[in-house]
Amino acid sequence: MSGTLTQAGHTAATTEPRTTAAGRMKALGRAELTLLGRQKAGLVTLLVMPVVLTVASLSAAQGMDLEQYGLSLGTMLIPTALTYVLIVSIYSTLVGTYVTRREELVLKRLRTGEPGDVEILAGTSIAALSAGLAQCAVLLIAGVLLLDVDMPSNVLFVAGGVLLGTVLALLLAAATACFTKSTEGAQLTIAPVMFLSMFGSGLFFPLDALPDTAATLCELLPFSPVVELMRGGWTGSLSGTGALGAVAVAAAWIVLSVFTIRKWFRWEPRR
Repeated sequence: MSGTLTQAGHTAATTEPRTTAAGRMKALGRAELTLLGRQKAGLVTLLVMPVVLTVASLSAAQGMDLEQYGLSLGTMLIPTALTYVLIVSIYSTLVGTYVTRREELVLKRLRTGEPGDVEILAGTSIAALSAGLAQCAVLLIAGVLLLDVDMPSNVLFVAGGVLLGTVLALLLAAATACFTKSTEGAQLTIAPVMFLSMFGSGLFFPLDALPDTAATLCELLPFSPVVELMRGGWTGSLSGTGALGAVAVAAAWIVLSVFTIRKWFRWEPRR
């Protein structure tokens, strides 16, 4: 009888989860941060490119009459800099990370253990998200101090834009990885989102500078609502209705990204 009880107890114990979701996520995040620190070229790109692109946008903005669009140099550049971080440091970095981990069979091995699919994707993103949000904080403080900008008129819109943009960048990266065959190919698959966002989402010039039809189309790009929320929240020019419209566009891209991930995301190398 005692042997039976011992065996039953042992069986019950071995079926209990050995780790928690938080612990698994922490371990994945720590591993990704370690790997990110070892990739010098990728780390330099992640940290330097948003600054370089912001300086390029500064040169362009200095030649514009921003006042006619209700903007100052600061309210033009700070949302631009934060969006560059979302696109370069989070979106483009994560596309390469997901594809590399897939090709190295890391994702496949992780799926044979305790982590669920959402945990794997979220845990793998922690390093890029941490670096990106830290950059956002630094650029935000530097921009306010250097460009002598007043506090945002609506902090909620600005914070909502950053949060929405972070979620969108993560999901869009996983969706883009669905159609990326190799690590080298990631440079090609991220190009449409990067270039359309840079030139069509109000980063180099306000969308109000475009003809009405072109501006309406550009407002539907993935990161356009993010810029609209941050810039409109800073200047106070964005109404509640306008904010809801921006959130609706971003939400549509998030839903589309989730659908794409669920249907086409691969956990092992393409053959």
